[in-house]
Amino acid sequence: MENDDKHEKSLIDSSTPETSATDPSDAFGESEGCLSVAIKSVNVSEEGAELQGENLHDGLNQHVYETENHDQSTEHQVHESRNLDIVDLKEVKHGSEEVFVEEKETDPVFDGTETPELEANLEFSSQTLDLDPDVQVNAWPEKAIALKNFVKEKGSIAVSTVLRRLSGKSDEGTADTDEKTDGSVKHDNGNSDPRQKEVSLKVRDQSAWNPLKFIKIGRNVVTDSKTGHAEDTLFGCSTNEPTMRGRIMVYTRLGCQDCKQVRSLFRQKRLRFVEINIDIFPTRKFELEKITGSSAVPKVLLNDFLVGGLTELETMNDSGQLDEKIKGIFSEEPPPTAPLPPLPGEDDESGSGKVDELASIVRKMKESIILKDRFYKMRRFSNCFLGSEAVDFLSDDQYLEREEAVEFGRKLVSQHFYGHVLDENIFEDGNHLYRFLEHDPVIMTQCYNIPRGMFEVKPKPVTEIASRLRFLSYAIIEAYVSEDGKHVDYWIIHSCEEFKRYLRIIEELQRVDLESLSREEKLAFFINLYNMMAIHAILTLGHPVGALERRKFFGDFKYVIGGCAYSLSAIHNGILRGNQRPPYNLTKPFGQKDKRLKVALPYPEPLVHFALVCGTRSGPTLRCYSPGNLDKELMEAARDFIRNRGVSVDAEAKVASVTKILQWYSVDFGKNELEVLKHAVNYLDPVESEEILELLSKTPLKVIYQPYDWGLND
Repeated sequence: MENDDKHEKSLIDSSTPETSATDPSDAFGESEGCLSVAIKSVNVSEEGAELQGENLHDGLNQHVYETENHDQSTEHQVHESRNLDIVDLKEVKHGSEEVFVEEKETDPVFDGTETPELEANLEFSSQTLDLDPDVQVNAWPEKAIALKNFVKEKGSIAVSTVLRRLSGKSDEGTADTDEKTDGSVKHDNGNSDPRQKEVSLKVRDQSAWNPLKFIKIGRNVVTDSKTGHAEDTLFGCSTNEPTMRGRIMVYTRLGCQDCKQVRSLFRQKRLRFVEINIDIFPTRKFELEKITGSSAVPKVLLNDFLVGGLTELETMNDSGQLDEKIKGIFSEEPPPTAPLPPLPGEDDESGSGKVDELASIVRKMKESIILKDRFYKMRRFSNCFLGSEAVDFLSDDQYLEREEAVEFGRKLVSQHFYGHVLDENIFEDGNHLYRFLEHDPVIMTQCYNIPRGMFEVKPKPVTEIASRLRFLSYAIIEAYVSEDGKHVDYWIIHSCEEFKRYLRIIEELQRVDLESLSREEKLAFFINLYNMMAIHAILTLGHPVGALERRKFFGDFKYVIGGCAYSLSAIHNGILRGNQRPPYNLTKPFGQKDKRLKVALPYPEPLVHFALVCGTRSGPTLRCYSPGNLDKELMEAARDFIRNRGVSVDAEAKVASVTKILQWYSVDFGKNELEVLKHAVNYLDPVESEEILELLSKTPLKVIYQPYDWGLND
């Protein structure tokens, strides 16, 4: 009897499909998940019977009869197996249509769509998420209703968007739908700027794949209603300007105020120039000394003609000689004596270091073990190998006993070379399924920092990689972002050598150890990485338009860091907000068994909302943050954002105009609207802050949330 109970339990476990750590069913409890799976299975069976008719029904009955009368010896062998439901793909002959396809992990994402009725139900849901599973069973119908409303809301937006695009209609005919998709709320948000509506309703031409074409929906798009032609400009520099055959070269270094003025002068003249930062390219310092006799910057060259520093440049500009010289370089090719732009890989330390002996062993292991698609718990997992196969290889290759080979295999797992397909154990001998990191479906299809081959250099300390990323981010922001930090020159970043070096550096993140980071190091690292990752996503996927594209942008564009995949949403809501639900979502980014939960901050850091930049016009200023001065820099970012566009109060009308960010993430700032407003007012000018706090103590203010502009910050 006891064996029968165990067998029945194992069959139930085998039929339960795998769910991701962020699947909403995780929050409903284990028993609710089984109930929902059972209901789903019944529905699928009924639909299949109705569609395929009596012949299929008879075939299924015959299959069930044969299964019930299976040979007892075969059943005994299955019970003796260390894992009851592992079989090779080629051995499956019956019921293959009933096997679930392996699902990709999905992150809960806020796409700008607001559903206030769902948020009202989430307060009840959040109170029951951490209850005992037996208690949750009684509460699951209410949460199922909330989930139903959530899916209905998202589905209606998705269907309307797809139908509108397929029909080829312009966005003017669906203004209401677009406003809702772009993140406007159903209650009063004040009088929106008609110019913002005009920009948001312009037709986007996305016929070609080139991701840079997606960027031309930015702030300076000028659309001709007669011809439909769009002329895009970046930093005021039209991309339709005559091609410059010559070259303007500017030598700079980080933190140089004169260098900023030189950049500003050329941008005012709408001229493209090549910048060589001698802090990023230190060998160019010797070239500079050879040409000018000094390493002082800035230095400007027009082809091989030395203009000099800022003073000489301004003198030539005032006299008109600069314009005459520039006319010449439009038609003249640079002579051989002119300095060259930065070369690919120049002064780049990425990929250098000691060879990892463990990586060499794993490379041989990949060549020796045959990877197969296998079934486990009624699911198919691709490119897998058995624990016993790995132990066999390690025993032969390293001359180890099986117990020693198991310990060595666990060491390889700790270095993020491979892992269990369901994270059920670290590494064991026997019929357990494991998969190499780069063969994980999510990492293969959604992670954009995986090198083409195996990275065989020993992993560097994450603090060292973070320092190089911070240094490079600082250089990119200083050179290719406007001085106010609100406009990014995506076209130039896409082709600059600094960004190509960034792409090489992030390949080193796949096997780093994140748990050793302190709070300040973790905050600075993930804030800087998020901001650069958003730029990378825009250059790769294009600027997202509408809720569906934003879901892909925030949820499907990922980096593998320390053996785990992180999306923009996972970094924002999972790491920096201490694993909090994104706005208008049912679930938290990381489940209780998610390895990324160990990396998350223990509590939300509200000031990160004024530091994270996802490429929108209503977002904060783009900056670079350092762990040594982090809290001060975050305070400065908060003051800059709140004072410029975040909060404004009309004392006479008793109305407060507040950024949408404070509404979406209000739980991070206070328990109610009044607490959130008081928190934000603290970042205003001290005199103004005191007046508003005194006003709030006497009378309530009507809060109006500003419309959020999702347009590109180019």
